[in-house]
Amino acid sequence: MLAQTLFRSRCCQWLTATGFLLLLSGCGVDDVQPTTLERVKADGVLRVVTRNSPATYFQDRNGETGFEYELVKRFAEDLGVELKIETADNLDDLFNRLNAKDGPVLGAAGLVISPGRQARANFSHAYMDVTPQVIYRHGAGRPSSVDDLLGKHIVVLKGSSHAEQLAALKLQYPQLSYEESDAEEVVDLLRMVDEGQVDLTLVDSNELAMNQVYFPNVRVGFDLGDATRVGWAAAPGEDHSLQDEANAFLDTAKENGTLQRLKERYYGHVDVLGYVGAYTFAKHLQERLPRYEQHFQQAAKPLQLDWRLLAAMGYQESLWQPDATSKTGVRGLMMLTQNTAQAMGVVNRLDAKQSIRGGAKYIAQIKQELPESLLEPDRTWFALAAYNIGGAHLEDARKLAKAEGLNPDKWLDVKKMLPRLAQKKWFSKTRYGYARGGETVHFVQNIRRYYDILTWVTQPQLEDRQIADNNLHLPGINKTPPAEVLAPL
Repeated sequence: MLAQTLFRSRCCQWLTATGFLLLLSGCGVDDVQPTTLERVKADGVLRVVTRNSPATYFQDRNGETGFEYELVKRFAEDLGVELKIETADNLDDLFNRLNAKDGPVLGAAGLVISPGRQARANFSHAYMDVTPQVIYRHGAGRPSSVDDLLGKHIVVLKGSSHAEQLAALKLQYPQLSYEESDAEEVVDLLRMVDEGQVDLTLVDSNELAMNQVYFPNVRVGFDLGDATRVGWAAAPGEDHSLQDEANAFLDTAKENGTLQRLKERYYGHVDVLGYVGAYTFAKHLQERLPRYEQHFQQAAKPLQLDWRLLAAMGYQESLWQPDATSKTGVRGLMMLTQNTAQAMGVVNRLDAKQSIRGGAKYIAQIKQELPESLLEPDRTWFALAAYNIGGAHLEDARKLAKAEGLNPDKWLDVKKMLPRLAQKKWFSKTRYGYARGGETVHFVQNIRRYYDILTWVTQPQLEDRQIADNNLHLPGINKTPPAEVLAPL
């Protein structure tokens, strides 16, 4: 009996041990899943999903840019991996991608950390505070409280924190009505208010600061609540490895000033492209142009360019200031990027002669690379547009023109399409996405104005003409431009 008891006991011990070993073998060291951070480092790639918008990520003539792009690029460099950017069609798409198997591991898209979103993702430490603001059209009556929202046509982004806010308000104000759209971006909403298509929208203070200059009728009614926090999103779950690493990076970026420098670069100034006024231009013609006129002529001649066109470009870019430096890092009289300067053989961008020579070589190269179907004078205007926005976005605009039954080889038709590159309805159909095409139209128009005036005042046969008091005053220049020179293009 004792022997049987011992036998049964040992059998039980053996079965228990065997089961335990089998259990261990089923979840052994070899089968332990790596953390998200370990996968990122092993793959050598940080996959990030974002929005194609001016406050997050887009491409301009300098390449990829945007506040979120610049910040997350530094994070990838800190990890020692390559950054791979994906753009979501809308906010719901962004969170769905984060939750998908083998999807991007981080969402960097100016995401407000809201209760609804915290149920869909893990968030990093906040790196920016923004304030939700009610936006209205100047002259339509300023809203100052929630009561003023009732009975208004309100449109916000679908899946946004603003939609959450309005849903919460509707519980208190059943009469409140609003629409959510996944077909627009923030720039579209601001344009719709600016043009009177909708009464009101909600945007965050940082995105309004980025875009308000382009929408002259847009105004802030009131702040809808307190400041909110913006952070990066990661897939929900217990794996916080990437989130913890992002937190450490963001904390350091805050301490060493990286965050502040990026905020100043993208939000601390208003970048206005516009006609500075005839009198100011005339004054600079007298005081500044004589210092650089010879450089423009020497740079233009071997490239068969009109030196006055180069001079007009230089004025638009820097007001003929050789030490000009923009917030985005372009420098010099012709405002060349570092990459462009190196490619054009410019050693010192702040040297006026080198900068002018580099700008001349660059515009000549662009002009030469344009399709043969583009004929003068349109070819020159297309070259200026490509100089500003890049050839890829220009080609997108030409394709939009063709699709609309317009002539993609005529500047008059293509310039109608360029502003569409800032509207989600249109840029979502293009290869290269969002671009500030409206700025490019102004860029080309301004240069053409300056060029027309320079062409007029440098005609020797007109030197005896006197300036009438009621015409454009050009100190030291005794020529009067015809009315069409100053007319809008």
